[in-house]
Amino acid sequence: MNARVILLALWPAMVQAQGFAGLGSTAEGFSSPVAGTAFDFPADHGPHPDFRIEWWYLTANLTGPDGTPYGLQWTLFRSALAPEAGEGWSAPQVWMGHAAVTTPDNHFVAQRLARGGIGQAGVTAAPFDAWIDDWRLHGETFDALQMRASGPAFAYAMDLTANGPLVFHGDNGYSVKSAEGQASYYYSQPFYEVAGVLTLPEGEVEVTGNAWLDREWSSQPLAEGQSGWDWFSLSFDDGVKLMGFVLRGAAGDYSSASWITAEGAVTAYPDGSFAARPLSEAAVAGRDVPVRWQVTLPEQGIDVTVSAINPDAWMDVLVPYWEGPVTVEGSHTGRGYLEMTGYE
Repeated sequence: MNARVILLALWPAMVQAQGFAGLGSTAEGFSSPVAGTAFDFPADHGPHPDFRIEWWYLTANLTGPDGTPYGLQWTLFRSALAPEAGEGWSAPQVWMGHAAVTTPDNHFVAQRLARGGIGQAGVTAAPFDAWIDDWRLHGETFDALQMRASGPAFAYAMDLTANGPLVFHGDNGYSVKSAEGQASYYYSQPFYEVAGVLTLPEGEVEVTGNAWLDREWSSQPLAEGQSGWDWFSLSFDDGVKLMGFVLRGAAGDYSSASWITAEGAVTAYPDGSFAARPLSEAAVAGRDVPVRWQVTLPEQGIDVTVSAINPDAWMDVLVPYWEGPVTVEGSHTGRGYLEMTGYE
């Protein structure tokens, strides 16, 4: 029996762990984030097998020679069926990779599934190397990476160079997700400069731009009644950045935000400070999805309209969601990325 067949046999358990509503289920036996825990680098760039769910999540806003905007995504998810690393075929770690390229007219998506323990997918911290099959994000240090992925209708090869520090969300990287106290460890590198080549059906395109890499791990990051989120990573033209999310739930919404100066200093904002209000929807993949938003953070004078470059940026993968590049207009201008989950 090959790796793919075994993985598919295990996949229902992983879907429960990775699915958006499933992230609110209990995770007995797994570790839980603890406030005040110090990060340990470079080790924390690598995996944490005693936690149930983890990701290395990169999005990039790119521009071609003629000014055409593009979006790019490279994501590796780790989900544990048991709180241990394991070895060989007995390893309880399963992996999923998503890659996408968004243009104003098209959205190209690919997915990879893999077993842990047999070399098919994994992450090492130093030198940093994250891979699933032939998709790879790697470098001697976390500050200078190379990235590649491909699908049936696209490919990309990019060089990334960080020109700012790591950013820690919430309470020094302890990011609370609900009124009940569910939390994750969460940090980002939002200061990558990017250059490389997109390969599209019409040919190769040289692109430049900026990228944002999120690192997050937990075992029960959502409360039981929470079903999805709207997550914004916005880079303003003046060099300031804003990360904000709203978690939707039966008992009400829960929000959090990080205001990041051009030098990398962070101000964390608690529940209720950041707001995102849908302004218009589009019919996407048989459902109505908000693709234009009003985003506000009054304490920083933020009142902007965030609009999808391509409303059809639907990730048609095992656990589907919307992910794509956006433009920002209003009190501030810029561009960024929007992720929306749990829209049924």
